[in-house]
Amino acid sequence: MSSSDIFISETIGTAVLLLLGGGVCAAVTFKRSKAFNAGWVAIAFGWGFAVLTGAYIAAKSGAHLNPAVTIGIAIQGGIEWSQVPVYLAGEMLGAMIGAVLVWITYMGQFQAHLSDPEVLADHTGEEGMVDQSAAPKAGPVLGIFSTGPEIRNVAQNLLTEIIATVVLVLSILTLGLSDNGKGVGVIGTLLVALVVTGIGLSLGGPTGYAINPVRDLGPRIVHALLPLRNKGGSDWGYAWIPVVGPLIGGAIAGGIYQVAFA
Repeated sequence: MSSSDIFISETIGTAVLLLLGGGVCAAVTFKRSKAFNAGWVAIAFGWGFAVLTGAYIAAKSGAHLNPAVTIGIAIQGGIEWSQVPVYLAGEMLGAMIGAVLVWITYMGQFQAHLSDPEVLADHTGEEGMVDQSAAPKAGPVLGIFSTGPEIRNVAQNLLTEIIATVVLVLSILTLGLSDNGKGVGVIGTLLVALVVTGIGLSLGGPTGYAINPVRDLGPRIVHALLPLRNKGGSDWGYAWIPVVGPLIGGAIAGGIYQVAFA
């Protein structure tokens, strides 16, 4: 499998993952959406199905769709370390493309939401425009693009992301990689999607379970760049946790596999 094959497959698969995952967050967030207030269960299942769809599309490259998974598989020995940068580049680009597609799909809802006096009041304390120079750490639509903690505690937030990612990556490794490192098979892909749903339902409450560095960082960059009036801040002070935590978790899972299962 060539580097271009890996890059294209991971880009498209991750774009679909973020389109559907970010899409369910948008659907639940916007008042002018038929799924408004559908709740956390809808989000957890939506992300599970997003993983399932993206993984089937990116099957050619092993459907990592996640740098934490790529690192774990490299430590396990499923891919060459020289391939890791190619995987990461495709995953990052795909995540940003997916976030842009969410914005395009819900463009009218974004405009309505960010001009709603009630929404603005929730983020400014009074009806009116969001002060971009003193915007809240999490803007009114940031949750559509990236994650954030319910209780802001660096140690707890980081540990939550590490623990949840260990569960994800270890489940992928122990489902059984093919000899050529192409990842889990068809049934395994379905099981991974169910694991992601389970993580969301069980471990997603504290931080929103990024468990994937590009799932959070790529869309957060898009949020910062999009010309959305009253979008507020992108919470860059928190942004390192859903990147570093999953990377540590992926590495720990790879190490556990080597010690316990290799």
